[in-house]
Amino acid sequence: MLFDNVVIKSVSAVDAPHPVTSAEINERLAPTLKRLGVRGNPLIDLAGIEERRLWDDGFMPSDGATLAARAALAKADIDPQRIGILINTSVSRDFLEPSTACVIHSNLGLPASCESFDVGNACLAFINGMNIAGRMLERGEIDYALIVNGENSREINDNTIKRLLEPKVTRKQFKSEFASLTLGSGAAAMVLSRGDLEPDGHLYKGGVARAATEFNYLCRGWNHQMWTDTKQLLIQGMKLAQLTYAAARTVLDWVVQDLDHVVIHQVSKAHTESFIRAFGVDPARVYRIFPKLGNIGPASIPTVLARIVEEDRVKRGDKIALMGIGSGLNCAMAEVVW
Repeated sequence: MLFDNVVIKSVSAVDAPHPVTSAEINERLAPTLKRLGVRGNPLIDLAGIEERRLWDDGFMPSDGATLAARAALAKADIDPQRIGILINTSVSRDFLEPSTACVIHSNLGLPASCESFDVGNACLAFINGMNIAGRMLERGEIDYALIVNGENSREINDNTIKRLLEPKVTRKQFKSEFASLTLGSGAAAMVLSRGDLEPDGHLYKGGVARAATEFNYLCRGWNHQMWTDTKQLLIQGMKLAQLTYAAARTVLDWVVQDLDHVVIHQVSKAHTESFIRAFGVDPARVYRIFPKLGNIGPASIPTVLARIVEEDRVKRGDKIALMGIGSGLNCAMAEVVW
């Protein structure tokens, strides 16, 4: 899946306002940690997450996505009435129905001609949204597309801590719910366009995807709870990533040393370091957000991209790899030429 006429016009990210440190969570869980013999602070020692951020009480995923969308539209400096499709890629949703995309569409006052829907694929959904819109842009069906994401981890964080404080919690249950404590909140959005309309845009070349869905049981989540086999998820995820990278080398002609920036979905220190080792990436080319934001799901990749652009780390012509693994298991790798 490669594109010749799809460009990124703008990308924006919005941080949730309230930091919650891992030291605070560790202190709240102290009775359970002591009873189970868990030493230190595993959120910092194992996951490398110092804090995560949360929205206000009552703040909806659509609210975060709307904030990020408005920022991306302002950067793109285009009339919102020209948006042909809005795709919401959030794991967090306002409701089962209607789609959260409907709420965001209304908030933004997008035209009746603008199609909107949700796409769900765990932590890969933002790249999936880019690819769906990319196909429509490549065929000339629309002029502009808006991909949005808003993640809200407050409910699952609070419920997990309450559950893990129950006196009957076992070490096995603690391990299976540990990943829930790494989740953070945030939002991101991107405006894509046809290259013939925006010649100064940044080429989105597309990429490759591979699946290993026999491992769909390794991570299963709801709004209030998530169970994860973190060890096997990392092992099987890296195997799938190797398979996907082999395809990317063929389709995108990748040589890892030629990639100026490697933007990966960041779950924790262990996952990020495993990616770096597996592909021989220069660590300096991987911008890390997990220590301060935690795992913000599909918002992670566009947030990293927005950060490195805002901090002037990217220059015109830089090759940027987008890499992610989502529970399921699915893996995607794509390229942007800035």
